[in-house]
Amino acid sequence: MQYVTGQMKAFKSIIEFQNHFNTEEKCREYLEEQRWNGTPACPHCGSENVCRFATNNRIFKCREKGCRQKFSVTVGTIYENSKLPLTKWFLATYILSVHSKGISSLQLATWLGITQKSAWHLNHRIRQMLTNSASELLTGICEVDETYVGGKESNKHLNKRSANKYRNDSKTMVFGAVERGGKVKTKVIPQTNIENITNSIQEFIAPDSIMVSDEHHAYNRVKHLYEHKTVNHGRKEYVRQDVILVHTNNIEGYWNILKKQINGIHHFVSPKHLQRYCDESAFRFNSREIQQDERFANAISNCEGRLQYKELTNG
Repeated sequence: MQYVTGQMKAFKSIIEFQNHFNTEEKCREYLEEQRWNGTPACPHCGSENVCRFATNNRIFKCREKGCRQKFSVTVGTIYENSKLPLTKWFLATYILSVHSKGISSLQLATWLGITQKSAWHLNHRIRQMLTNSASELLTGICEVDETYVGGKESNKHLNKRSANKYRNDSKTMVFGAVERGGKVKTKVIPQTNIENITNSIQEFIAPDSIMVSDEHHAYNRVKHLYEHKTVNHGRKEYVRQDVILVHTNNIEGYWNILKKQINGIHHFVSPKHLQRYCDESAFRFNSREIQQDERFANAISNCEGRLQYKELTNG
């Protein structure tokens, strides 16, 4: 995901943001700039041979003989066919992209004056905008680790608790890798087997990088691809000096951020939707050194694609 600086001033408060994007026209103009860089393109065929209707400047028409489709800037985006005005979309996107831990659908519904159901759908569509679909790999010194997300056995009703309090059957595993001083990547793993972990490592980290992990035996399967350093947490070893400082403190610190978001704001996240919450958290972590207006511009520029309510609720 490329970070794009929008053509707008840096906002000092959410009030300033609302005052700037206070009309549909202003929101559409900004969306056109972010999506098309000022040159409209047909979402059906990709042609830039288009014209804007004089009687309705929101509508364009493709001039290509094989197309001739009418469209607006929202066609083919997350906003298509949405009943919510862009002013509310923009405000929700700004809140979700800059808030330190995100926002619950119930709180967002109150702030925007919409139903909780609409706010829940809105939240997930914005999380899709915050997803990094770029394929760049982490390099240099990369720390890897896995964590489990889910409720504690002690919080369950007695007749639903496992006999073994250390079992993780009710939890979902998330694998993560962080480049020291750089970005983090996370992936929800449906089955906690060695194959899933090793595939995720190769998906995230460039070969010949330095991989730092704990003593988990799964990491030994790919040690021929990386310079592998380990710390043995089982023996109370958490950091040691080698050619580099060997520790997994950065990725473990990130797990703390992720779980504070989930436990403190959302309280419960189903395994089906967990990846989007991870993507939301990773977006904020990876954009921690840029300004709030840049975060917002980056999210808006990634608005291609749709996520319908039935896609979220089926299965």
